[in-house]
Amino acid sequence: QVQLVESGGGLVQPGGSLRLSCAASGRTISRYAMGWIRQAPGKEREFVAAVSWISDRTTYYADSVKGRFTISRDNAKNTVYLQMNSLSPEDTAVYYCAAGTILTRSTGGYDYWGQGTQVTVSS
Repeated sequence: QVQLVESGGGLVQPGGSLRLSCAASGRTISRYAMGWIRQAPGKEREFVAAVSWISDRTTYYADSVKGRFTISRDNAKNTVYLQMNSLSPEDTAVYYCAAGTILTRSTGGYDYWGQGTQVTVSS
């Protein structure tokens, strides 16, 4: 079992930045693909970004965040990050960290999920 705990969410003005963290426990994440998925009020969960566990650190991004968000991982700290820049109100959502055995854009492809952290972009 992998337990995931997100942090770093909050209220930010449009154009601002936030850095989300996802701390894992229970098992090392070094052999898991890690993803960030978000869910806005009244909407389905939406893939945001993912990073592979293998050495090439392949990354996937949703088109809506490409160039603004960066996913990274520190296996030594058992932690994954999501740097979010140039935030807009459309990025407002609960952001979930997830772990899975394959690198995928499918929200159904992850086995372990955190509880989520709220990100609100508003002036």
